[in-house]
Amino acid sequence: MAEVTRRRTGEFLRELFSILMAAPDGLRASDALRVLAGRFTLSPYEAENYESGSRRFEKIVRFATVDCVKAGWLLKDKGVWSITDEGRAAHAELPDPEAFYKRACKLYAEWKAAQPDAEGGAAAAASAASTVAEEVDNNAKSVSVTFEEAEEQAWAEISQYLRSMNPYDFQDLVADLLRAMSFHVTWVSPPGKDGGLDILAWPDALGTRPPRIKVQVKRQQQAVSVDGLRSFMALLGDGDVGLFVCTGGFTKDAEAEARTQEKRRVTLIGLEKLFDLWDEHYDKLTDRARRRLPLRSIRFFAPEG
Repeated sequence: MAEVTRRRTGEFLRELFSILMAAPDGLRASDALRVLAGRFTLSPYEAENYESGSRRFEKIVRFATVDCVKAGWLLKDKGVWSITDEGRAAHAELPDPEAFYKRACKLYAEWKAAQPDAEGGAAAAASAASTVAEEVDNNAKSVSVTFEEAEEQAWAEISQYLRSMNPYDFQDLVADLLRAMSFHVTWVSPPGKDGGLDILAWPDALGTRPPRIKVQVKRQQQAVSVDGLRSFMALLGDGDVGLFVCTGGFTKDAEAEARTQEKRRVTLIGLEKLFDLWDEHYDKLTDRARRRLPLRSIRFFAPEG
């Protein structure tokens, strides 16, 4: 990528940080890159498409963000990018694009030199810092970007699948997960009005050991508000534990309400947390349960980088 200077890459990164800092909850990588591209006039080289159909511009930015992640400035989770406090501080401290990217490269090199298999200690860090910007196509970063893009695509497909499930199938999926987590599900709401409860479960098969677990499941796009959460908590007895599962997540007020509760114990489970639990307990699911959301692992060669 000799046609792309360190300053140009720094300009892309600083503008990307500006975009992400305006989104406290982060942005999907694809959305952030789309907005970023709209703020620049790309050169023919930057705008050129690979055989896969993706533009070189997106690849340039993705490679550069690997440095930012290892620098502790940027977080990536299931295709969502967000800026850390350290990243905000670096953006404010280093207004010059070239200096900004150079600092990220230096921190990446220091991280790499500190890995157990690194050689040469400080000397290696100094050497790496002087060459990392020119080695943007190195194998470690290529693998990192390839994995990142595959993870984003996989999560997009999984989240869309879960969001489009039949509500009662989704309810059964949650019940199956609880069973895999060694809870004993004693009741799952049939189709029709359920009074706000969808699943009842206990820690033991006879239902003699507390707490009783009351679950509400919502497959919807919008986040649950604090009023919606309070309506659910009104159904909880003094010895009950509540689980509220919603594909649309929860508003900040609802999360704060759940976090500060003293009399009502309630756990909020959004789409990402639900999937993480499904993945964690996948081996304990029955074959029938796995068919509700079948997963297959793919092995990636993953050198540190």
